[in-house]
Amino acid sequence: MRAMVHHRFGSASEVLQIADIEKPEPGPGQLLVRVKASSANPWDWHFIKGEPWFMRLGPGGLRTPKHPVPGGDFAGVVEAVGEGHTGGFAVGDEVYGFEHGAFAEYVVASHEHTARKPGAISWEEAASLPLAAATAWWGLKEVGDITAGQSVLIIGASGGIGSLAVQMAKAWGAHVTGVCSTRNVELVRSLGAEAVIDYQREDYTRGGERFDLAFQLGGTEGPMAIRRVLTDEGTLVQCAGDGNRLLGPVHNIVLAKLVERFVSQRFLLVQPEESTTTLDAIREMVEAGELRPVIDTTVPFEEAGFAVDLVETGSPGGKVVISGA
Repeated sequence: MRAMVHHRFGSASEVLQIADIEKPEPGPGQLLVRVKASSANPWDWHFIKGEPWFMRLGPGGLRTPKHPVPGGDFAGVVEAVGEGHTGGFAVGDEVYGFEHGAFAEYVVASHEHTARKPGAISWEEAASLPLAAATAWWGLKEVGDITAGQSVLIIGASGGIGSLAVQMAKAWGAHVTGVCSTRNVELVRSLGAEAVIDYQREDYTRGGERFDLAFQLGGTEGPMAIRRVLTDEGTLVQCAGDGNRLLGPVHNIVLAKLVERFVSQRFLLVQPEESTTTLDAIREMVEAGELRPVIDTTVPFEEAGFAVDLVETGSPGGKVVISGA
């Protein structure tokens, strides 16, 4: 089968190449999925570049990539099921989910990370959802404990996760303020944000408004700056932020936990679960018209490296999607 592979760390467009590799076989509890589309995430470029470097001590691989076929998000058709499969899927089912190795014609996925594809949306739209929507769901609902009527600040509101987080927060009855770059202000407003702050023109950490919940999906601001715009009992949920090549945003995460000891505000970290339960809930929101995928760019499979680089260095409004191999 065709797959994108890399045998050294580096920028995606430099190290990814198409290769013919052996078609995988599903094991117990697994599905073989014919990939119709996938999408690029920051998760991908971190693994492809091997940065931050501490990742190489664990899931990334120390000197060479542990997972030579990158990619996580997928949407496609079940072609085979493993022995003893109990997930309720059958050959021919249209599914979406998250699993290592999605930049390929076929991916072997756990049924626990797979769900039925939302109806009435394209393969590309479905593939844009798994990791981003699960992160938004967990950051706001499971970790942030969002409630109707709260004032919520989404930092990085135009990105792959942020564009979905704005819609989710709105659907759950929050008053949403988004932070994004100039070129994406109208996009964020169209997604339902009641106010939009252009960080290129205004320092949102010096504003007068206070928020019950802030969800950080990007930016250079540390927790000490963001806590200035939280209410006394407010919560900051961290997902991302600038960092160095060695430790990434770890220093901000550690700082936040230290500060939390001395203040009434909460500083939490989101670790999403791309489980069937979460993906089913996301599908229900899509089918109810409460959530729509936001796609900035769609590229052919041969340009997967460009897609990953665009997520790393560009400022896409929504997701960057890759058509099937």
